Amino acid sequence: MTEQPDSAAVHDPRRVAAMVIAVGMLMNLLARGLADSFAVFLLPLGEAFGSDRAAVTAIYSIYMLVYGLSAPFSGILIDKLGARVCYVIGLALFALAYLLAARANAIWQLYLLLGVLAGIASSALGMVPASVLASRWFDRRLPTAMSLLYASLGCGVLIFSPLTQWLIGGHGWRSAYQWLALAPVLLLPLMVLLPWRVMLAGDSGVTSRRQPRARTGLSAALRAALASRSFRALFGVMFFTSVTTYSVQVQLVAFLVESGFAPLLAAAVYGLVGMLSIAGMMVAGILAERFGERPVATVSYSCTIVGVACLAMLARFPGLALLGAFVLLFGSVSGSRGPLVAVLSSRLFPGEGQATVYGFVLTGMGFGGAVAAWLAGALHDWTGHYHAGFVVAAVAAAIGLAMFRSIESLSAAAIGDH
Repeated sequence: MTEQPDSAAVHDPRRVAAMVIAVGMLMNLLARGLADSFAVFLLPLGEAFGSDRAAVTAIYSIYMLVYGLSAPFSGILIDKLGARVCYVIGLALFALAYLLAARANAIWQLYLLLGVLAGIASSALGMVPASVLASRWFDRRLPTAMSLLYASLGCGVLIFSPLTQWLIGGHGWRSAYQWLALAPVLLLPLMVLLPWRVMLAGDSGVTSRRQPRARTGLSAALRAALASRSFRALFGVMFFTSVTTYSVQVQLVAFLVESGFAPLLAAAVYGLVGMLSIAGMMVAGILAERFGERPVATVSYSCTIVGVACLAMLARFPGLALLGAFVLLFGSVSGSRGPLVAVLSSRLFPGEGQATVYGFVLTGMGFGGAVAAWLAGALHDWTGHYHAGFVVAAVAAAIGLAMFRSIESLSAAAIGDH
């Protein structure tokens, strides 16, 4: 299924640019919302299969690992066949994974369905196609465009977390997966009918002053990117930032329930963190355009570390004040590093293999999330609490900050290096 010519001969570039952002946001919302609903399923799945916390969180670890490994292939798919094929495959796989998960009778089946299939699907629907499309229509406003795309990830968490908790509470976890599978099914016709030829063409000069993209060989672009210091720094930032995020988020609902909070409140807090991340990511993009990525990242990582400390103290001093401080500090900057990295990647590595290069950058996020999701659950099983996992999150944030601060000094040279 390749991109087909569209019938309309004339298109308003501003409207097409808005359509590109809208489609990217919708797909990001769905991918993140479905995938991160796992945090709400964690306790019910553990009870249903009689598994310990590490065994259940291994589902999400596999998901993150597969997500990261699939990202480069999603990029190759886009470079070769276009975004339509990538999006259709992602929607179909998500629907299949969730429909079959509702009928699973062993936890290893969930490893394959919610780990492998959902990981491939989320990669095909996520930031790889969205960032490539956006970079073709925005230049000076690219940080804001990327922030909008990443903010939709928070919208997905905000919408799907309480919805999932409501579905589980009223119908059970199996029925919840069946209902959630409807969303990708309903969006399949839209992805087939959109004017992809126009959306992939890029701006003619209204929204961007970007020069024509360099057309280099795909393998040459990949070799040059993988050999550059900037690529390794971007990869490291995504890895350690992902360790920080998923050491906390995957276990958040379970931690709050164990700390004495009601399950529905815990799910609402999880969703609220996602809601605040929407504003945080948008503000990060605006501030980055004015002050640069480095100072914005410094503030962001610092708030994350303090927020994790507030969450850790909840186990000893449960109360709404500390909970509110965590939500505000951690949630408002959660994911804000993502759009900054996406902007740097698109600017440092433009050209024919841009989607594939960014896909390889996102493997850092996948590996980090896989390690963090399993390790946080395993540390809980070994120690009986989440303190060790919170320490891991804070240390990873500090390392991520150090690596991000090194990127700015590398950026100017890296453009010529690759």
